[in-house]
Amino acid sequence: MAKTKYYFNSQTLKYEKVKLSLKIKILKAIGFISTAMVFSFIIIALAYTFLDSPKEQQLKREINQLSLQYEILQERLKKTDNVLQVLEDRDDNIYRVIFEAEPISKDVRNAGFGGVNRYKSLENYEYGKLMMETTKKMDILSKKLYVQSKSYDELTKLVNSKEKMISSIPAIQPVDSRKLRGAISGFGYRIHPIYKIRKMHSGIDFTAPVGTPIYATGDGVVIAQGNERGYGNRIMINHGYGYVTKYAHMSKFKAKKGERVKRGDLIGYVGNTGASTGPHLHYEVFKNGKVVNPMNFFFNDLTPAEYIAMLEMASKENQSFD
Repeated sequence: MAKTKYYFNSQTLKYEKVKLSLKIKILKAIGFISTAMVFSFIIIALAYTFLDSPKEQQLKREINQLSLQYEILQERLKKTDNVLQVLEDRDDNIYRVIFEAEPISKDVRNAGFGGVNRYKSLENYEYGKLMMETTKKMDILSKKLYVQSKSYDELTKLVNSKEKMISSIPAIQPVDSRKLRGAISGFGYRIHPIYKIRKMHSGIDFTAPVGTPIYATGDGVVIAQGNERGYGNRIMINHGYGYVTKYAHMSKFKAKKGERVKRGDLIGYVGNTGASTGPHLHYEVFKNGKVVNPMNFFFNDLTPAEYIAMLEMASKENQSFD
């Protein structure tokens, strides 16, 4: 209840009640309301500046979750693209070389993404740039997968028409990967273990215990069996279609000269004969008389992950074993 105010009337010498006119009352009311509104506005402004509303807090949580999911999506796209690049490389440089087919050009693999801005409709969104980049990556990946799928369809037709050729091409490891001791010296320039100089290593060395089985990597005929200087006990197989393989430093022979063998047949055992610094198999592949990298032919018994791991190991410029 408002307090009653009095004033001293000098004429009547009495205290009398203060009576406010309607105008003053209205002005006071307006002043009170205006002051209250100003303070309310200040309080609300401070609250919105320094404090998040429940809705804003929820939106921030959703934005953080979307950012995390976007990063995960980008990483998955990157990994998928890396796997696809490995498949494309093997397609062009291994499968198509084997079947004597022309590799798919980069223009074909990457076609259809230039010229008109096909993502213009996404520009006006708040996160338009982010959406455009992700959509473009997905489109490119889808296009590449489609081209690769068509390439495999073509290769399937070549396989069906060249069944005998497929069984003759050296396409497996000559030694069971479970028997290997881990060290591999690959094709290319390596440090020679005896001369200690950088020298061309024309095959792959698989380190394994003496007596480890060695298998023919493709159908063919044994054209040489015996001792060869530097290579020790070795076997050579003519697979036809221009392919010949050599298996060196063997301890014992199983196959004989003139014998016809199938892929996976036992032909001998790992040894340490000839110019060798430890038990291992030295394996070479020839195509039309020229030595080629055997790594290009291990596609029948290795998964993409196993192939990449072996490729990394074989590509290290370490010391060879012969």
